[in-house]
Amino acid sequence: MIKLLTDEKDIDRELLMKTLSGRKMLSYLKAYGTEYDFCRFYEIKEDKGKGFMFLINSTLIICSDDGLEVSAELEMFIEMNLPFRVEGSQKIIRHIMGSGHYQTLNRTVFELIPDSKTHAFSEEYVDFNPRLPEVYKILSEGFPNIADFSLWYTDTSHRCRHGISRVFTYRGCTTASVAFDIENVVLVAQVATSIQARGSGYAREFLRWLAEFLNNLGKKAYLLALDVRESFYREIGFREVEKEIVLERIDVEKESVLKGRLADEQ
Repeated sequence: MIKLLTDEKDIDRELLMKTLSGRKMLSYLKAYGTEYDFCRFYEIKEDKGKGFMFLINSTLIICSDDGLEVSAELEMFIEMNLPFRVEGSQKIIRHIMGSGHYQTLNRTVFELIPDSKTHAFSEEYVDFNPRLPEVYKILSEGFPNIADFSLWYTDTSHRCRHGISRVFTYRGCTTASVAFDIENVVLVAQVATSIQARGSGYAREFLRWLAEFLNNLGKKAYLLALDVRESFYREIGFREVEKEIVLERIDVEKESVLKGRLADEQ
């Protein structure tokens, strides 16, 4: 049975705290609650297991325990909503991937490991409170399909005001964000460098510093990387934690959907 949740008390935080996807759901719950149509939470309950789904614009996140199976009702839910992206529970996603609507993308979870080389980093060039329009300009060069400015700005500023997210820039041309910080587990997202500064090594310097900075705050930090960026993060010295797959629609143009709302992968 799939049930739309309108009361935060019905959400099993203990289950969601077990995974990055679940913590991402909790971050949006903290930011928006259950009152907005664009941000909907669902409970999935079957005889052998349970789970939760989070649908925000065109992205669906599914988190479940080991017992939950893909039911006809869940398949119908996905078929009716046809989100652009589906991520989360690998057991569920591997069942859905047989659908002709989706292509499979491989993604790696990396843990940010501090590096002693950061002692020479010039922290004076880090802006801890950059102007968001300038951040978006950098991101739009790195993520051509990112959500339009008004959508991105509204969400990012809201999450920053509520202490859920944090945005940094380095030398005015490289940016990275803390997408969420849930009980000292952090997801670093939207890492990009403006076109004219690429090849400068700024992103490498900045990420090494960010790993050290977050570690000194007692945070355990992760980031998500698609195949094309894996070697870059390995060279920095970040540790591969696990591999996973996400699904993206193949029957629509990327520019025609609100892609980028949850664009965490690099």
